[in-house]
Amino acid sequence: MLLNPSLFKYHKTPLLCILVSLILYASFAYDLARTEATKLVLLYTALFICAYFLKKSAGFNFSLLVIASILLRLIFLPAIPNLSQDFYRFIWDGRMLFEGFNPYLYMPDSFIQNSEFPVNQAKELYDGMGALSASHFTNYPPINQLCFYIAALFSGKSITGAVVTLRLIIIAADIGILYFGKKLLEALKLPSSRIWWYILNPFIIIELTGNLHFEGVMILFLVWSLYLLHTGKWKSAAVVFACSVSVKLIPLLFLPIFFGWFWKNKKDASATLRMTNLVLFYVIVIGSTIALFLPFFSMQFIDNYAQTVGLWFNNFEFNASIYYIAREIGYSITGYNEIKIIGKILPVIALLIILYFSFFKKNVTIPKLTSSILIAFTCYLFLSTTVHPWYLATLLVLCVFTEYRFPLIWSFVIILSYLSYLGIGTADKSENLWIIGLEYTIVFSAFIWEVVLQRRIRL
Repeated sequence: MLLNPSLFKYHKTPLLCILVSLILYASFAYDLARTEATKLVLLYTALFICAYFLKKSAGFNFSLLVIASILLRLIFLPAIPNLSQDFYRFIWDGRMLFEGFNPYLYMPDSFIQNSEFPVNQAKELYDGMGALSASHFTNYPPINQLCFYIAALFSGKSITGAVVTLRLIIIAADIGILYFGKKLLEALKLPSSRIWWYILNPFIIIELTGNLHFEGVMILFLVWSLYLLHTGKWKSAAVVFACSVSVKLIPLLFLPIFFGWFWKNKKDASATLRMTNLVLFYVIVIGSTIALFLPFFSMQFIDNYAQTVGLWFNNFEFNASIYYIAREIGYSITGYNEIKIIGKILPVIALLIILYFSFFKKNVTIPKLTSSILIAFTCYLFLSTTVHPWYLATLLVLCVFTEYRFPLIWSFVIILSYLSYLGIGTADKSENLWIIGLEYTIVFSAFIWEVVLQRRIRL
């Protein structure tokens, strides 16, 4: 198709955008250090401009955009991620499974500090993941672990080979999101072109394909589940939703919001039947999730997993908004970081917001349901102590099925969070709060404009 002369004649602009994007992504993948702030921001900005004109100029040429989206991902295929080191832990966990170990029961530190090397390239993986990851138990759910195992199975002696395998899984997930996302948009009678806001977004390509974050696999199951729910196959939707939870735990936050789908939708069911379906939906989701965790189950596993998950609220902090304000207030009162207290209060507030959207919103259609999930999860991130860039991927896909566009703006300005790496190798490794303040000033302004003032951002 790409050799068809007419394609060049009538699609010069999108083809040029694709070519320029390939060059820019190649530079991003193979010629960028995360401490190169100016280059990072310029490349990221240029890629967003190219993505905008590509989507705009390609029109309804679906095949061209599909090919472009795959090519832009494949350019990263053998590249070692340069903005994240989490993949080293992924490879470690997969190789632990391959060697017959339960990855939830062992910290890498417990081996390396005793000069034990349980997996191939153990020292290289240990050094790559960093002391923070190595000193904690893994928190990646079972389907995530399955992906890691597949990487170990096909490339057990090569870090690059493992990277390629993991990347192919993530690319396959994005193709699945494109498929089910388009089908769901068509079923909702919404413009199918909206899916390109996610698929062609440089943030998604860089964070998921480039940096090997598995939010894409989680999102595949989430979108698939929403499609099944819309088509009336809610039991299958529950099983698929459990798969999403078994990649990342985040979808558990959304479970209460499904209350409205079953209880408040009165068009064709009695109160008894609606309550039965609601309870059964939750039973299937929770039961399926537990079943997927069962191969790893032990009392030690429960203790280790709970301990690791708790760290996100009580120990870690990065790119936060409301928490940083609360932290400064705490500093002014007590003179030290009150994360142990604040980290317990903010999740309670987030839970109350989620419950509000669960019981006081009529989430009886997919657009209404996804809007509630989108706003509730946004508030959760606003209240979190840690907001890594890849967390936004879920917001980005949800906005495709709503009228909200603020996640698109956040996906662009989130690049500012990476400027914290400028402190690497210097005495001051703290984040620049002025830069974070700029990021959230833009994000909160867009959020208030759309959600509070009910205005629309046209993109």
